[in-house]
Amino acid sequence: MTRITKASFDNRRIAPGIAVVSALLAAALTLAGCATMGNPPATGADSPLDATSQSNLTSLTEVIGKHPDDPQAYNMRGSVFGEAGRNAEAQADFDKAISLDPNYAQAYANRALIYRKTARLDLALADDNKALAIDANYVPAYLGRGIVYREQGRSAQALSDFNKAIALRPDNAEAYYNRGLLYQSQGQHQFAVDDFATAIGLANQKAEPYVARALSYLALGDNKSAAADLDQAVQLNPLDMRAWTSRGLAYERLGEKDKAAGSYAKALNISDKYEPAQTGFARVGGKVGQTYPTF
Repeated sequence: MTRITKASFDNRRIAPGIAVVSALLAAALTLAGCATMGNPPATGADSPLDATSQSNLTSLTEVIGKHPDDPQAYNMRGSVFGEAGRNAEAQADFDKAISLDPNYAQAYANRALIYRKTARLDLALADDNKALAIDANYVPAYLGRGIVYREQGRSAQALSDFNKAIALRPDNAEAYYNRGLLYQSQGQHQFAVDDFATAIGLANQKAEPYVARALSYLALGDNKSAAADLDQAVQLNPLDMRAWTSRGLAYERLGEKDKAAGSYAKALNISDKYEPAQTGFARVGGKVGQTYPTF
């Protein structure tokens, strides 16, 4: 059960049609451009290091102290910083790894991810190109470059890179997920559904492909399948306001307004300024202070 306790809502009423799905798709693609599959969506401040990462960071810093010329140690510590959202420190470590070993493909691809997360797409593209010049079969660089191409609207080149990544690693869920996002951005929702299904089969504990497939199901008018995917997504990642909002729309379309209100309320409890959830909550007659079912 979910209760809304804040009253900062926009009361405009918008029909739950194509415009709403389009807005959710746009939000999904924006988030996808910032992070690889498996990372939670940003909620504001950088995430703190968890206990395991802090332990890894301490150990790696000790290794670097003893072996200051080890590029692998800098690359590994940079990865820990990157996963924690500490982008400047991550970049500094990748810079150092590359200065120590200018032919370190993984460090270039990792630095490209930091550049991509901080909207420096030209620098990201240059680093992914460098990684591939060193190792023409390095899958993460094809994925990274494909995402940059997608962000730049270079769809044919993005598709080529995702296809290459899949050819090299047909068991790589992230490659199918990103190719699905490309198809989705082009309105090719059945192709997108197929790729998200493959990604789910390879990594069924990740929320992102469930959310993405649900958005394509919504665009195709298959609201029941969308709701089922979003049920799974919010259990895997209960803090994804986009998933809760999309679930609200799916149940709204199925005529289950109380469950829709509960889903919109969940999203608003995560961020009370998220406009798609505000307008959805208002559409289904949601009332501040009232408790709604979610399942």
